[in-house]
Amino acid sequence: MIIDAPPTCLASLRRAGISVADIDTILITHVHGDHVFGFPFILLERKYISDREGLRPLTVAGSSGVKERLVHLCHLAYPGSLDSILETIEWVDIPKVENWSFERFQVLHDPEVDPHGWRLENENGISLLHSGDSGPCEELWSRVGGVDLAIVEMGVPQWVPTEHHHKPADIERLANENQDTTILVTHTFIDADYEIITTQVPDFPSNVIHGDDEMALELLADSILLI
Repeated sequence: MIIDAPPTCLASLRRAGISVADIDTILITHVHGDHVFGFPFILLERKYISDREGLRPLTVAGSSGVKERLVHLCHLAYPGSLDSILETIEWVDIPKVENWSFERFQVLHDPEVDPHGWRLENENGISLLHSGDSGPCEELWSRVGGVDLAIVEMGVPQWVPTEHHHKPADIERLANENQDTTILVTHTFIDADYEIITTQVPDFPSNVIHGDDEMALELLADSILLI
């Protein structure tokens, strides 16, 4: 499974040594370009490289408008080239994956892109949450305390006037209110090896981890290990 298909997802999968044909489920949070513009590249790679026989099923899960937006995107990117593979995709609201259960819930972001977060739980009871893009909201925050790992975006510095993204003070408050949940901050304006603005990673509570490229999560019998 992957969550969203950003413009760099194909390169990231190759760097991680994961075949695109091995991805059978894509969970979509919302249809902003930084989250879905890699989708046509995923399909093109499957069709012409890793699944030329068309034997590997693909399910795309998301809100009611996801199919329309992604099909339109593919038509814009590669007119006519992806029609056959688009017809084989199973488009669903909630996917069915062995040993996993899912919940999709609305979050606070641009309403035009139908923003949602995802909660996943495996058969051993290990649970994780992905916020997608969202500012602080009850639908998201009320679920953080009930998972082992919450992946939450922190897209803007403190001084940016927006309610559609988490800021450092929001993450600090969220972490303090949910001290038994590990919070992995992602989609952030801070990169470890590329300084865009003069800033530093905030001094967060101990249950907050700043996500970096190539960080891995390993599911253990009763916990999640960050590598």
